[in-house]
Amino acid sequence: MIFALPKEGGVVGATAIAEAIKRGGGDIRGGTMIGNIVSSPDASAGTLLAACGVYCFGIPGGLIATVLVYIGNRICHDPGYAGTTGCFLATFMVYGGTLVGIPPSAFIAGMVIAILTVQGIWHPWSSKLLGYIWRLRN
Repeated sequence: MIFALPKEGGVVGATAIAEAIKRGGGDIRGGTMIGNIVSSPDASAGTLLAACGVYCFGIPGGLIATVLVYIGNRICHDPGYAGTTGCFLATFMVYGGTLVGIPPSAFIAGMVIAILTVQGIWHPWSSKLLGYIWRLRN
């Protein structure tokens, strides 16, 4: 069953992605974070979708994006609500940015750069960066 939760909990696919990144020379902790990002609608995707929604339709567009991210969380059996919460809060942050002169397109560009940096330009490097941040946190 593709949407079943693993016995230890977490997002389906995150462990497999982490192991593949580790085999490619990356960091297992960073790979797990990348796996969670790739396998689930998360806060970065929610923020990007909120910015797109606000760009197109203002606050209602961001709220529609929030509902879509919530549905995505449920489809992926994501045990948390990071994407939904991130999308909801980002809707108002992006809209607030428009009030002080920061266009939603700037938020969209920033999120694309952040997502590419964290998720995908080169997995071994990005996983090591995330693993370093993880160790700093602890």
